[in-house]
Amino acid sequence: MQTRLDFRMLTGLAAAGSAFILAGALMFQAIGYAPCHLCLLQRWPHLAAALIGLAILAFRLPGWTALLGMVAALTTSGIGFYHSGVERKIFAGPVDCTSGAVNTTISAADLMKQINGAPLVRCDEIPWDIFGITMANLNAVGSLVLAGIWLWAFLKSRRSAA
Repeated sequence: MQTRLDFRMLTGLAAAGSAFILAGALMFQAIGYAPCHLCLLQRWPHLAAALIGLAILAFRLPGWTALLGMVAALTTSGIGFYHSGVERKIFAGPVDCTSGAVNTTISAADLMKQINGAPLVRCDEIPWDIFGITMANLNAVGSLVLAGIWLWAFLKSRRSAA
């Protein structure tokens, strides 16, 4: 028996993929891996993609709305690739969550103030990896795959409408 993937099935698959990644991130947080600023930014587009998918399925929205899910997936993938580069020191990360050189020209009191104001979880440190693959790497590539599924859903909707 061969099952054909139609627009609704692909939309559900892409939305479930984002929900699964979001749930995985929350589970990692629950077991003690606190998210950094960039980790949190990567979650919002997944939430948007999951909600877009639910709206498409619940309200039978037109096929072009799958492009919104694709944009959400591409957004989190882009943030994931950027975060991967920050972790590997390829890119400079946001100043609010990365370390920098210690300014030796400031007073001890100002240095202590700077230390106390530093983020607890830094974006340029890798809290978890397996075989050198980090959570940001997994999100970047996985979200790119989800963007492809969203695009596939959109193309399916156009073929079935023609």
